[in-house]
Amino acid sequence: MSIDSIKQSWPTAGSPKPIVIIGTGGIVRDAHIPAYRKAGFGIAGVFDIDMEAARRTSDIAGGVPVFETLAQCAAMEDVVFDLATPPGAHAEILRQLPQGSAVLMQKPMGANLDEGLEILSICRERRHVAAVNFQLRFAPMAIALKGIIDRGMIGTVTDVSINVAVHTPWELFPFLESLDRVEIAVHSIHYLDLLRHLLGEPEGVYARSIAHPDSRLEQTRTSAILNYGETVRCSLAVNHHHDFGPEFEAADIKIEGLKGAAVARIGVLRDYPNGMDDALKLNLGDRWEDVPLCGNWFIEAFTGPMANLQRVIAKQDDHLVSGVEDAISTMALVEAAYRSSESGGEPIPSFNRDGA
Repeated sequence: MSIDSIKQSWPTAGSPKPIVIIGTGGIVRDAHIPAYRKAGFGIAGVFDIDMEAARRTSDIAGGVPVFETLAQCAAMEDVVFDLATPPGAHAEILRQLPQGSAVLMQKPMGANLDEGLEILSICRERRHVAAVNFQLRFAPMAIALKGIIDRGMIGTVTDVSINVAVHTPWELFPFLESLDRVEIAVHSIHYLDLLRHLLGEPEGVYARSIAHPDSRLEQTRTSAILNYGETVRCSLAVNHHHDFGPEFEAADIKIEGLKGAAVARIGVLRDYPNGMDDALKLNLGDRWEDVPLCGNWFIEAFTGPMANLQRVIAKQDDHLVSGVEDAISTMALVEAAYRSSESGGEPIPSFNRDGA
């Protein structure tokens, strides 16, 4: 098998339906719209309770219509709804969309597992074709890693580690200060979801997520171990407060197997938001080779979830890669990680230090 044969992108739909965007925050302007434009997806209009934000986004999207109410959005026919709204708003919006709507909603799937289960129930009841925008799965390097594992190129996987040590400018996200759950729910959820996608369901998780003395956020650093039995060691180490320059920064995914290994660089996290290109290296036993990538997590990955949804409703794909039926398991893993963090771990047994 050659490196050139490794798949890196998701095919687009033959005749994609226009997209109605509900919620027009920075992620829409910086990622959704550029990615959709690049993929050739048309935008039928935008809506936000902040009309000024909606008008700014409309201008960026080429002057598309601005809806004044959610009801106007819901009245649109033969469209795909893109819910780029806070997780707490998903459920009520999903209730107001026409039955059988095609919907891509921003992660997470609710603020916690209970809200995720409510969203799942609504989607089942209203027969929505619904997916969650876990777009890291669709980054070129992630699609390549999935192919490398599934095709047995590195053999049986034995070791997976994700190591992030970067300076993240949290001041760009002031809304996070009001949240009880931050680092895992907003950031590392991507890694937990990707690990499920690459390795399947873990048996359990040990985690600790904590704040930093210089931050007003509830958590900005996380350590976690996923239990994949006796063969695979799987760990996650995330520190958003590495404030000591680029020399020892890290944003890497390393996967080792019995026949080889692969290392991917998550470029967007380095010098965020400027970032650098993603990178992928593969070693099949004797030397490391660069795998040329066709794009990055930002913005190319944002075409994948929408393309997959469009292809499912066009009967060109047979399943949603990040559908709500799968995404709820990521929410369950996130819930387990927070419960583990709150438990504080196994207490150290007491003993008589004097030996008496």
